[in-house]
Amino acid sequence: MLVLDERRSELVRSVCELIVPGCARVGAEVYVDALLARMPGEARAAALAAFDSLQEPAAAGAQALGEHSLEPEFQLVRALACEAFYSDFVAPGAPGPGAWEEIDFAPPLAARLEKDWSYLRG
Repeated sequence: MLVLDERRSELVRSVCELIVPGCARVGAEVYVDALLARMPGEARAAALAAFDSLQEPAAAGAQALGEHSLEPEFQLVRALACEAFYSDFVAPGAPGPGAWEEIDFAPPLAARLEKDWSYLRG
């Protein structure tokens, strides 16, 4: 991990999973960490603060987290979770499957794509 420590990595994993089921099995925290590493400092701090603000509601469960769904912090985290999952990213060692397989997204052009996530490495 480039930005997230162990506590925040678990927080990102659990919050993303509550918002977009499937994030945990694809390693969404690895994707989010790589994005955070490339953000300007102010944007990175805002994203980390957004995840931190959702820690207590997430610990209370999906319903408690959902009560924050109209807040800007939730919306930022939701966008990151959606991108991490629906981009079809699967972290090395994560069990998968990716989102495209799960939702049976296989049009001919997409099936020929060779996904290269190497740019996410530090």
